[in-house]
Amino acid sequence: MSTRKGVLKSFNSGDYTATVQLSSSYKVYLEGVSVARNIPASEMTAGRKVAVIFFDEHNAKEAVVVAVYT
Repeated sequence: MSTRKGVLKSFNSGDYTATVQLSSSYKVYLEGVSVARNIPASEMTAGRKVAVIFFDEHNAKEAVVVAVYT
C-alpha cells in the first residue's frame, strides 16, 4: 500500500469517481478513481491537490482519493 499525491482533473458526483493526474506523471491520467464518501462534492474542484491511496500499485482500480487540499 502506498500514498501518492496528484491533481484533480475532473469529478463525477453521480458515481463519486475522479480523474486524477499523479504528480510524477505529466501525460497519464487515472480515470474512474473512487473517492471517499466523507469528502463533500463541493470540495472536489478541478485543479485542487489530492491524496490517493493505492492498495495495489499495479491496479488503478484499487485506488481511492482520501483527501483534497489546496
